[in-house]
Amino acid sequence: MFSEVFVGIAGQHIKSMKNRGYIIREAYDDEIQKEEVFKLIEDMHKIHIDIGEEIIHVIPQNFIVDNETGVKSPIGMCGRRLEANFHIVIGQVAAAKNIEKCIRKANLIVKDMILEPLASSDAVLTEDEKEAGVVLVDIGGGTTDVAVYYDNIIRHTAVIPFGGNVVTKDIKEGCAILQRHAEQLKIQYGSALGDIAPEDKVVSIPGISGREPKEISFKSLAYIIQSRMEEIIDAVNFEIQNSGYADKLAAGVVITGGGAMLKHLPQLMKFKTAMDVRIGFPNEHLAGSAKNEINQPMYATSVGLIMRGFDYLETYKKTFNAGNSDEFVQPRSLITDPNIKKDKTEESEVAIEASMPPVHEEEKVSFTDKLKIMLSKMFEVEDQPINK
Repeated sequence: MFSEVFVGIAGQHIKSMKNRGYIIREAYDDEIQKEEVFKLIEDMHKIHIDIGEEIIHVIPQNFIVDNETGVKSPIGMCGRRLEANFHIVIGQVAAAKNIEKCIRKANLIVKDMILEPLASSDAVLTEDEKEAGVVLVDIGGGTTDVAVYYDNIIRHTAVIPFGGNVVTKDIKEGCAILQRHAEQLKIQYGSALGDIAPEDKVVSIPGISGREPKEISFKSLAYIIQSRMEEIIDAVNFEIQNSGYADKLAAGVVITGGGAMLKHLPQLMKFKTAMDVRIGFPNEHLAGSAKNEINQPMYATSVGLIMRGFDYLETYKKTFNAGNSDEFVQPRSLITDPNIKKDKTEESEVAIEASMPPVHEEEKVSFTDKLKIMLSKMFEVEDQPINK
């Protein structure tokens, strides 16, 4: 059983800013080392932010060595002045503490917090899309996360405080039905385009406490959903324009998350944004027998968090093996630059493998069932059956 986890963070409190830093090198004839780049990044954690906030990520955009601009990785170069432009993600301390308390109650330790759209991007976006310019839109239950990439660099991040739960609430109130019935309607019969919904089809919802069943037309349901989804897409469009890269996104939009499974949503998104749209599945880095079970948009963030976790361990494994755990967990954002990684060691590979649970070939239990069993034991509750 594992004891440490990498946790995603999102919410309306998340905001981002750009900043620039530099260091003056004494031995300018020597090659720039990884430690100097680390120091430049760590200096960004010392910038002034509002009371009650903390820096979650410091993401390098590009580096400048003396007068040479547009450097992606300065390691190995020579120069007197090393500068960098950074994308900094900031969140509320209280929100992070609440997440940590929740994890601790499950007898786990938070190894690191990662912005959810960054994790989802790792799972569903290709390198070609990041280079050409792409917008990731992760429609979750409580929020819609946005990440803009161009030239393989994260350019803009935002969290919109609307998601699938708001759509469910609209259906509940618009149709005067229970929350669970509204969620079932959205998943089984919902559509994001009211004009193409059939007019002659209705679905019968059981009455409350023995009352008469209620009939709801597919078209009425679709118009309720479309109204809220258009509001979410308008907010996404605002963030795209705010990024400054709206006219450079050749790869268009990739939608993922549980909300991406809503019928006809790609068509509505394409109409409202005037860009190409595809659904993002986390299949770029999956392998093994559980691939088909996990290859769903709703698991994009989870797969991305696992990938970021392995990157984190690979980056800091030397420090971890030395036993300096404080230094190991302190800088949250250094793993966001794939060009800055420390060398592998056999000891750390063994340590990582030793921390993984044993896998037996004779076990026929699926990955999803194993996860349910683990969570059931963790929270000491029985799994409740879901009526299909």
